[in-house]
Amino acid sequence: MAATPENPAAAAPRRKVSRHRGEGQWAAGHFTPLNGNEQFKKDDDGLNVRTRIETIYSKRGFDSIDPNDLRGRMRWWGLYTQRKPGIDGGKTAILEPEELDDKYFMLRVRIDGGRLTTAQLRVIAEISQEFARGTADLTDRQNVQYHWIRIEDVPEIWERLEAVGLSTTEACGDTPRVVIGSPVAGIAEDEIIDGSPAIEEIQRRIIGDKAFSNLPRKFKSAISGSPLLDVAHEINDVAFVGVVHPEHGPGFDVWVGGGLSTNPKIGVRLGTWVALDEVADVYEGVISIFRDYGYRRLRTRARLKFLVADWGAEKFRQVLEDEYLGRKLSDGPAPAQPVERWRDHVGVHRQNDGLFYVGFAPRVGRVDGATLAKIADLAEAHGSGRVRTTVEQKMIVLDVEQDRVESLVEGLEALDLRVTPSPFRRGTMACTGIEYCKLAIVETKARGSQLIDELERRIPEFDEPITININGCPNACARIQVADIGLKGQLVLNDEGEQVEGFQVHLGGALGLEAGFGRKVRGLKVTSAELPDYVERVLKRFQEEREDGERFAVWTARASEEALS
Repeated sequence: MAATPENPAAAAPRRKVSRHRGEGQWAAGHFTPLNGNEQFKKDDDGLNVRTRIETIYSKRGFDSIDPNDLRGRMRWWGLYTQRKPGIDGGKTAILEPEELDDKYFMLRVRIDGGRLTTAQLRVIAEISQEFARGTADLTDRQNVQYHWIRIEDVPEIWERLEAVGLSTTEACGDTPRVVIGSPVAGIAEDEIIDGSPAIEEIQRRIIGDKAFSNLPRKFKSAISGSPLLDVAHEINDVAFVGVVHPEHGPGFDVWVGGGLSTNPKIGVRLGTWVALDEVADVYEGVISIFRDYGYRRLRTRARLKFLVADWGAEKFRQVLEDEYLGRKLSDGPAPAQPVERWRDHVGVHRQNDGLFYVGFAPRVGRVDGATLAKIADLAEAHGSGRVRTTVEQKMIVLDVEQDRVESLVEGLEALDLRVTPSPFRRGTMACTGIEYCKLAIVETKARGSQLIDELERRIPEFDEPITININGCPNACARIQVADIGLKGQLVLNDEGEQVEGFQVHLGGALGLEAGFGRKVRGLKVTSAELPDYVERVLKRFQEEREDGERFAVWTARASEEALS
């Protein structure tokens, strides 16, 4: 039985609790809350706040919300207060939370595996138009995020989402977040194994269960059987990657301890092979280790990656097998390197049943309710009732007959949803930014869209895969450390000595192909106004200096600082 604050006797292994409180690990008998977040979680499970939202807050309004619910437990149901308009980035770290809070919310809809029916997409679109001022951003974890949500409307939004099988349960908070999955699971011609049944079992078994609703911090997971490695498995707390075992056949390789933010780490392999019907058991074991052994003293060290870094893969696997699974796991092979540079599934592709799927690129994940409704219309008109979201802020329409592909492509392109996008449209990603996020320092979405236009105009002949990830703060929601060009928002000085919005530049990060973090050139910062000039300059130098077949990330590793400046 797992250790809990209510049942410390179940802790394993048992040891005498000393006066030293350590890292706040429950399995070491350290149950005393060591920070405010741990205290409010001990006081009341975050899942319980739903009743108060439905019976009190939605009826009495924003001002009736308890602060620990407002900035804590409401996240367990996908709700964050959004940034009050007009507050510049210089005040982000200075103002108190109540000064930054607007009386509206971001609401995140979790879309496990990126799987949607057109009926579900239509409901998402209707909620956007009726309750969210048209907002509905696609995230890089396959979710949809609304803004401008009033607390008074939340119960009705939940009712509408749940009527079509969608949820905001544990979309945020110290919880098991959305399980991302290959958006072409079960249909791709080259798929190793379909991980969808495992995602469904994890949803059934884990999500909303109070045994797993008080974790040290967020828990991110991914499952994909695609040889494209299309779920950013290297930077998840736990990931299952499709492999073929020489004796057992198709299954999954297990990775743990990945994550970005201000202390990025690439996940490590446990060296195991796991069958499809074992994935949920292993997932439960890993998340249980995180719950019981995870560090709860400091929020900055509370992610699983820190425990994995301290323990190493060998000890982690041993604890998983001995204390949580009660059996040994099979050794297994590592996944092969992907042969394709793009892994977002954009374009027209044949399915394993002879039909086609069509992937398309909005601008930096920015869509709206009206556009989502039109996508649902197009998908249904062309014979499909299924769509998918991707971890690259893209979307896919499934199950299209060959003779209807061209018409679908024309319809999508008419909505400025590119099926054959430029490398800049395809490879540019942006987080929410200062428009709505209370942590942000700079604007991102509009900046990314403008950058795409400028680069398409200035270097239209550029045809190499390139990723440009724009983040409004150091927290790396847009994965800046693993982009070809990663841009971390901060305030910088312009030529006149004025403090303005800008970015610290990371160059040469990658996932999939030789995964690693980007290079920071000493002192290399650009203002937002200078950004198109800088990116154009460095990409043209790459074109001039690259060797045959050389990727941008490889070139940046050997290029001079002058060439990168």
